[in-house]
Amino acid sequence: MYAYIKGEIVDITEDNLVLECNHIGYNIRIPLSVAQRLPGVGATVKIYTYTSVREDAFHLFGFLSRDDLEIYKKLIAVNGIGPKGALSILSVMSTDDLRCAIVSGDSKSISKAPGIGNKSAERIILELRDKVRLGFEASSAGTSAAGGTLSNTAAKNEATEALISLGYLPAEALKAVNQIKITDDMDSGSILKQALRVIMR
Repeated sequence: MYAYIKGEIVDITEDNLVLECNHIGYNIRIPLSVAQRLPGVGATVKIYTYTSVREDAFHLFGFLSRDDLEIYKKLIAVNGIGPKGALSILSVMSTDDLRCAIVSGDSKSISKAPGIGNKSAERIILELRDKVRLGFEASSAGTSAAGGTLSNTAAKNEATEALISLGYLPAEALKAVNQIKITDDMDSGSILKQALRVIMR
C-alpha cells in the first residue's frame, strides 16, 4: 500500500516508530536494529514500509533501506515465519549478518531470535539460501546496514568481491569485511588488507 513514508520522528521505542507526515501520525512497527540506527525525535527520516492486512489487524512495518525491506519480505514468505517472527530476527541480526548465516548454514545464530527455534532457522536457510545475495547496501539514513557512510559502501563491496576472487567463500569474505571498523578515508585496498588480517587470525 505504501512504498515509503518520509516524515518527522515523533516517538521511538525499541519496536515502534511514530512518524508524522502531512499532519498524520503513523505507527510503524520496527526491529530493534532500526530503532538503534534512527536519528532522534524531531529529525526527518525516510522509512520503507510493508503493509500487513489481516481480518483483525492492519500493521505497517518499517525499515531504513529497500534492502532491509526485501530481506523482510523474503523472511515472511518462509513457511511458519510471520511478520512478528521476521521482525524478531531482524531485531537481533543485521541484514548482512543474516545473509552470512543463511549462506553459511548457521542456524544457531538465527535461532537466537526470540520465538525462532532451530527447526524454523533451518527452514529459513533451506528456503532462502538460493534467494539472497551477499553485499553491503546503503540506507536512507546515510549508512550501510553494517555501518559506514555512503562513500565507502562501494569500497566494502569491492573488497568483498576481491576476497571471493582470491578463493574465499562468500560468507567468509563478507564476515571478515563486516568485522572491520571502517573510516571515511579507507579505500577498497585498505579494507581488503585488514580483512585478510582478520581471516588469517
